[in-house]
Amino acid sequence: MVARVPDPDAMVTAEWTAAETVAHVAMIAKMYTSLVRRDSAPVLDTRGQSQVEKTTVDTVSVLNTLVLRDFPERDIGVLVTGLLADIEEVLRVTEDADPETSLDWLGASKVPLAGVLAHLVNELHIHGWDIAKALKLPWTIPPADAALFFDLFMVGLLTRDVGHLLDTDEPPRDRRIAVAFRSAYTSPVVLVLHQGRVTVEEPGGPVDARISFDPPSLNLMLFHRVGKARSVLTRKIAVSGPRPWLLPAFLRVVRLP
Repeated sequence: MVARVPDPDAMVTAEWTAAETVAHVAMIAKMYTSLVRRDSAPVLDTRGQSQVEKTTVDTVSVLNTLVLRDFPERDIGVLVTGLLADIEEVLRVTEDADPETSLDWLGASKVPLAGVLAHLVNELHIHGWDIAKALKLPWTIPPADAALFFDLFMVGLLTRDVGHLLDTDEPPRDRRIAVAFRSAYTSPVVLVLHQGRVTVEEPGGPVDARISFDPPSLNLMLFHRVGKARSVLTRKIAVSGPRPWLLPAFLRVVRLP
């Protein structure tokens, strides 16, 4: 799709051109080749690596700006060639690896290998959507593929170690908030926020709210591409349960950039 972009300098988000968006995704793929190959040197310099370790959800933009500044290539043909090569390398290196292998991620968090791959797939989905929407090009996000982000990345992260990725200035609430998530493409799960900590529980216990979702719509909403009201009004996301008014407090902690 990006090979057909008529103007690489066209703005596709408030901050990035089409070329900058492709560069962002290409750099993530390049960083992941280093992450899955334990014998390779880090792609980022000392300053960039330091920013990775102290990044929170709210400061991801700082890391993105730093990485794009140090990665000046903007020729879309060159970027796509490198992106495809790095994806192939990631798949080659991980072909026989244990998908549950924990890898270091942003903000001193831990993510399973399968979650890292799911995150890369989601980057292709979300930023492909950005470019397609801005330039009025066709773009489809398959629900089963979009579901990998929630199932493998989000749940995988929350069952390991979130580090300080979800740190917030908001004081921890004593009130326990349990939210059940369910879709046709993911395993049912309950996410619990209690005293600032998020944990994963098996379904079946008492919950405050239930969310039934279409995976592409949930991902686009979580990454602020589609509004919450629109997602609910179009029935792509349905909210129920005895205390749905607790969801805003939950989502102020369980959030994405």
